[in-house]
Amino acid sequence: MKVENNQLRPQYLMYKEEYLKKVEEVLDSGWYVLGNEVRCFEKEFAEYNEAKYCVGVASGLDALILAFEALHLNQGDEVIVPANTYIASIMGFTKNGLIPKFVEPDEFYNIDPSKIEDAIGERTKAICVVHLYGQIANMPEIMRIAKKYKLKVIEDCAQSHGASINSKKCGTWGDVGCFSFYPTKNLGGFGDGGAIITDNQDIDEEIRMMRNYGSKKTYYFEKVGHNSRLDELQAGMLRVKLKHLDELTSQRRKDALRYIEKIRNPRIKLPKMQFGEAGHVFHLFVVQVENRDSFMNYCTEKEIGLNIHYPQPPHLSEAYKYLGYDLGDFPITEDIANKVVTLPLYNGIAIEQINYVVDMLNKYVG
Repeated sequence: MKVENNQLRPQYLMYKEEYLKKVEEVLDSGWYVLGNEVRCFEKEFAEYNEAKYCVGVASGLDALILAFEALHLNQGDEVIVPANTYIASIMGFTKNGLIPKFVEPDEFYNIDPSKIEDAIGERTKAICVVHLYGQIANMPEIMRIAKKYKLKVIEDCAQSHGASINSKKCGTWGDVGCFSFYPTKNLGGFGDGGAIITDNQDIDEEIRMMRNYGSKKTYYFEKVGHNSRLDELQAGMLRVKLKHLDELTSQRRKDALRYIEKIRNPRIKLPKMQFGEAGHVFHLFVVQVENRDSFMNYCTEKEIGLNIHYPQPPHLSEAYKYLGYDLGDFPITEDIANKVVTLPLYNGIAIEQINYVVDMLNKYVG
């Protein structure tokens, strides 16, 4: 049996008629940028997250860049960020001249709150929290630390739409929550897209201006801004999917929990949930194995699609070589990068496929 690591078409087919109807509505409207669909999506996504404001932008990276700009930090200020995150989390603020202060992850793959205070220095002004793989970070403890040291908190929620602690969703704990709607995300569109949520009206107004060339009034410009606008087609498609997001998330959890319950191989380290099922939306199902090459070769023979999120920590990338870090500076992160493997998980995966993966993994002997 062949099992792909990820597939988008099954999910599209679930709501095909709704999607096609929405495409026709948008095309018939004759308005394709910053129109009714974007306004409605912003309102609906804000309500879904119980936030006051939402601004649609062109991508998750743009969401981070614009959010950091709106916080008015100074060049050379430091931002605490998990060392094992995807590189876009860091690009979102180094683009603004800010400096990353890396902190190792905890056993849940999120930033370890117990290590944050040791990383705080005179130039530290913010924490960029990443809810990696779909699991919300320990926001109560992170917010306690942020309040103690008067730090801004930006949440990178690109992989964690809807994850919550005590019914309070990710993106609403800090000053700003940034989301990606890349097609593979739990709330994914049919191209690039992103959004920022906040309860701060000043931040909302500035980001709205900056996403549109720095203009509040047509052809009058207050700042040097960006062209970063969520288009009408993407907003319309996201409105369709948002209505089904909770049911889609529920199915992802069921499939992930089946893996957790059924995989019984001591050579495979399974993910842990810190805040129960509500705290994890399982954007990715990531395990660890000691001999990754051997494991991946075995799965290739069994036609099981795998991926690696992520094989190279940002501090060892060529892009951030200028920061001066070396191999061994963040051993937990580097160990994770050498061992993580992503198993097949997507909306529409068949129970027979999951059972096949489980059966093959339980037979793996290394």
